[in-house]
Amino acid sequence: MQNHNEKYDPLFTPWKIGKVEIKNRFVLTSMGGTNLLGWMEINHFDKAGADFIMDVAKNNCGLVLPGCQPVYNPMFGQWLYKNDKMYADLKEWMPEFHKTGAKLFIQLTAGFGRSFTISEMMEKLYTNKALRVLSKPFMDLDKITASASPSPNRWSDKVPSREMTKEEIQEFIDAFAKTAKKLQDAGVDGVEIHAVHEGYLLDQFTLNYVNKRTDEYGGSLENRYRFAAEIVKAIKKVCGTDFPVSLRYSVVSKTKDFRSGALPGEVYTEVGRDMKESEVAVRFLQEAGYDMLNCDNGTYDAWYWAHPPIYMPENCNLEDVEHIRDYCDIPVVCAGRMDPAVAAEEIRKGKLDGAGFARQFLADPAWITKLMNNEEEDIRPCILCHNGCFNMCHYEGVPNDQSLSDSLHLARCAVNAETMQKEKHYIRKTSSPKEVIIIGGGIGGMETARILKLRGHKPVIYEASDKLGGTFIPASAESYKGKLRDLLAWYIRKMKEMDIEIHFNQRITDLSQFEGKDIVIATGSKPRSLNLPGFEKTIEACDYLNGQEVGNNVAVIGGGLTGCEIAYELALQGKEVTIIEMKNDLIAQTGVCLANSSYLREWFALHDVKVYLETSLKEVKDDAIICMKNGEEIVIPCDSVISSVGYVSDPLSKETKKIHLVGDCKQVGNLRTVIWNAYETAMRI
Repeated sequence: MQNHNEKYDPLFTPWKIGKVEIKNRFVLTSMGGTNLLGWMEINHFDKAGADFIMDVAKNNCGLVLPGCQPVYNPMFGQWLYKNDKMYADLKEWMPEFHKTGAKLFIQLTAGFGRSFTISEMMEKLYTNKALRVLSKPFMDLDKITASASPSPNRWSDKVPSREMTKEEIQEFIDAFAKTAKKLQDAGVDGVEIHAVHEGYLLDQFTLNYVNKRTDEYGGSLENRYRFAAEIVKAIKKVCGTDFPVSLRYSVVSKTKDFRSGALPGEVYTEVGRDMKESEVAVRFLQEAGYDMLNCDNGTYDAWYWAHPPIYMPENCNLEDVEHIRDYCDIPVVCAGRMDPAVAAEEIRKGKLDGAGFARQFLADPAWITKLMNNEEEDIRPCILCHNGCFNMCHYEGVPNDQSLSDSLHLARCAVNAETMQKEKHYIRKTSSPKEVIIIGGGIGGMETARILKLRGHKPVIYEASDKLGGTFIPASAESYKGKLRDLLAWYIRKMKEMDIEIHFNQRITDLSQFEGKDIVIATGSKPRSLNLPGFEKTIEACDYLNGQEVGNNVAVIGGGLTGCEIAYELALQGKEVTIIEMKNDLIAQTGVCLANSSYLREWFALHDVKVYLETSLKEVKDDAIICMKNGEEIVIPCDSVISSVGYVSDPLSKETKKIHLVGDCKQVGNLRTVIWNAYETAMRI
């Protein structure tokens, strides 16, 4: 069945990379975690990665790129070409993959250099000489973080990067060629080199602000791009000129300095690759032998271009990518918050060859099939949160604050509990169907109902208000949060489609009427209150988001994610905003990706939003707040005060064998914790 909207027609046309024909213009771009040969573990043919890749291929993606494979694995120091069993397993799997009509390019990376995400544990391994020696066999940080020249790490001041030797560079070039040959022999359609892109190791060689070398790998453009050029030449030598090699490429670095990016529309001086250099570089890279450029923008210092949060404009890299296409004769793909309708139109006009998508496949691996079948409203949207797929988190004084479990299992999804964890999250039909009472019709209540219904139970929702959504209604209220409103609409549609029984305007306080039945309580949390003079004058964050009016000069108490997003919305409206935060940085909370948090921090700095860190509220007056900083009193005039000082769980009852708590009423978290917890609870009943 194919009756998609004709505006998408150009996306369903074939094209070629070298001599390899791709059936349509959809490209799954690589995400760490969706690897075919293991990720941050001993290399092997990875079943979970293969299942995800197969799912995407079966659902009509034209070109599939699994997660990037380091040719030298940071964990255990293995060279990727050395495991013959893994390539034999891959070769056995490839015919099944090719039955889908998709093509597979495997992305190979030289590594991370100064962008390697350093955690607190790694800082200890590196700074303690004895531990550094002991840890070398499984994590040689000195080798992993080596770069073009000595430079600071993106995440930590304690683990700097040294300069790579020419012998090491040659060792990597040889490893790319050997690995590519093994992949070609296993039946893979091509490889992608990662990357003159995003400030990874190969890109660090090309960028003037990182590369200060005086040998043949530094100085002129030809020297700085030599490493990347020698890799493709070495691959073509052993694999032949017809074996396609794509390059992941950042058109413009959008970088002002180490750890400082340039926001959309900002006037700045580029320290990395500017457009003028890019125009020359793409021709040089094409002549070296690359068959395609898979493009976006940015570096780890300007991370929000390559991993756009919801604050970034849609199609944020498109203009630059289309510009660069005029300077080379090989196909060009654009990725980064791409709108399929816009991508289709640009392909129709001949300005673009392919459209890259990544996180949307995690939220809904079948989304292209749904697009083809004119079932757009059934696509579960990615909300660009990075909570499940890539929550590498950093704030003042703390390196990557991601849990070890998340570091080792990237590419899961906040809105889809099954993605990359099907061994744990899968629908098991019940053998004894029962009626299950759900108190609360927010996202937690609706996800519980959805999974219970899929299992064969009869969920019944009791909601205190006249609509579904709970606190997700205010959480999705800001002007830039269209994708969150799409997710809410998706859930409400599912409730209707699945014929879930819902009782509105029923505030349940007495559970005895449901005696003997399983009860799921999903009543969320309540706002924290501060015992301070005048605190009752503040407007609670959700009340503001639900429409309560505020003045033109607003103080926001609390610089966590919620407070900062409210401040951002107020500033977009042209209001004067001041943020008060007790910690030494904004958004100093685990689980918020640096791509998201650095955008907001840098946006506030650029737009002169007043931020008071290490400052506590003392009193709220009618026309001002009084705060304490370093033992001194500060008076900040304002018309309105919004309180965003956190939430506390608000369950109706304690958890028992028959009473199950879901989401924030169990433990205050984020959308990922709510959805995964709801899924797991519904599976236990």
